[in-house]
Amino acid sequence: QVQLVESGGGLVQAVGSLRLSCAASGRTFSSYAMGWFRQAPGKERGFVAGISRSGGSTGYADTFKGRFTISRDNAKNTVYLQMNSLKPEDTAVYYCAARSGAYASLSSQRHEYAYWGQGTQVTVSS
Repeated sequence: QVQLVESGGGLVQAVGSLRLSCAASGRTFSSYAMGWFRQAPGKERGFVAGISRSGGSTGYADTFKGRFTISRDNAKNTVYLQMNSLKPEDTAVYYCAARSGAYASLSSQRHEYAYWGQGTQVTVSS
């Protein structure tokens, strides 16, 4: 079982930056590939970025390549999402998630994530 708590959201102006954090409970955090998803009002929850158990592999949806960076610190049981050059269309609730099944590889598929945080709101003003 993994419990996840996101933080770091807020209101930021366009072209600004934010760093989201996701703190995980449990001693087996390093066993799980992690991901960030987001959901804007009236839209489906979609994949943003994923990271392997060691942090050695990452993947991004095309929209975020070059602007967002996912990373993790297994000693701190935390995964991060650094967001730069933010746009008003990045406004959404951002969720972190842990893959179902320890030792599974990173994935962009929402249904392959079993554990979810409560989300943190990011609002980008123009």
